[in-house]
Amino acid sequence: MIITRTPFRLSLGGGGTDLPSYYSKRGGYFVSGAIDKYVHIAVNPRFEEDSVRVSYSITEIVGEASQLKHPLVREALDMVGIKSGVEIVSIADAPASTGLGSSGSFCVGLLRALHSYLREYKSSQYVAEEACNISIHRLKEPSGKQDEYVASFGGIRAYDVNRDGEVKVETIPLSTHTMAELEANTLLFYTGISRTSSSVLAKQRTAVEKGDAMENMDKIKAIGYKIRDALASGDLTRFGELLDQHWKAKRGVVKAMTNDRIDRWYKIAKDNGALGMKVAGAGGGGFLMVYCEDGRARLRSAKDREGLPEYRVRFEPEGSKIIYNV
Repeated sequence: MIITRTPFRLSLGGGGTDLPSYYSKRGGYFVSGAIDKYVHIAVNPRFEEDSVRVSYSITEIVGEASQLKHPLVREALDMVGIKSGVEIVSIADAPASTGLGSSGSFCVGLLRALHSYLREYKSSQYVAEEACNISIHRLKEPSGKQDEYVASFGGIRAYDVNRDGEVKVETIPLSTHTMAELEANTLLFYTGISRTSSSVLAKQRTAVEKGDAMENMDKIKAIGYKIRDALASGDLTRFGELLDQHWKAKRGVVKAMTNDRIDRWYKIAKDNGALGMKVAGAGGGGFLMVYCEDGRARLRSAKDREGLPEYRVRFEPEGSKIIYNV
C-alpha cells in the first residue's frame, strides 16, 4: 500500500495570472503558501485484478479505468498506464470547492502515489506539470498552474510563469520571526458558501481573452511582486496593505468574484482591525483569508456573530510526499 499526504494552499498574491489565458500573453507571477490541511491518497493492489475501485465521496467499481466517472482519477490512471487491478481511496481535511486548491492537491497526491506504486521516481516539477496537463489539456478546465505547483513543492514560494507555460520556482526567505507573525496574524474563516471554481475561472478567462480584465490582471501581477518583497523583508504590515489592494483589483476582474455577503464581511473585517482580506481561490465563496495585526480578538468576535467559524492554519514547508509504503 502507498499513502501520500498532499497539502492544500492559500494564494497570497498574483492569483489568476497562472491561467494560460493571461500568462500566454504577459507571463504570470504568483506567491502562494502550502498549509497544514491535507488530502491523503491510498493506492493498493486490488484483490480482483480485473477491476478498479475508487472511493471518494462515492465509491466506483468498474471493469477498467476508462469507465470511471471521476475525471482526475480516470485521466491519471490513463497517463501512467494503469488499466485495472488497483484500489484508490481519498480522505481530505477540507471539502472541495472552498478555494484551497483541493482538486490540484488531489491530482498531485494521486500521481505521486501512482508513480510510487509503479516504482518510479518523479521530481516535484514533473508531477506538478503532469497534474497541470490533466486539468488544462486533457480535461480542458479553465484552470492554471498554481494549485498543482504549490501542492507539489510546499512552503511559501514565488512562481514565475513564462509565456510558454514554463514555471520557475523561487523559495522566499522568511525568518522564523516573520513566519511566526504571519501565522499568528493570518485568520481563515469559512463562509459556508460552496462554489465551483471553474465557473468563476471560465468567466475570468473570457474577460481576459476579450481584453476587458487585462488592466486589473496586470495590477494583480505587479502586486504579486510587491508581496514577495514584503514577505522577504519581513514587512508584514506592508503585506497586509498589499493584500487589501490585491482584493480590490481581483474583485474588479469579474462580478462573480464577490457578492453582497462577501462585501459585507469585508467591511466588518476592516472595521474591526483587518489590514487586508481576500477570498481564497477563484472567489465567490469558500474561505475568507484575513490579515490582522491588532485587535484579533475583536475581529474573531465580529466574525463569530456573523456565523463564520475560524479554521486555524499553519504553513506547511513540505509538498506532496509518501508517508506510507509497504
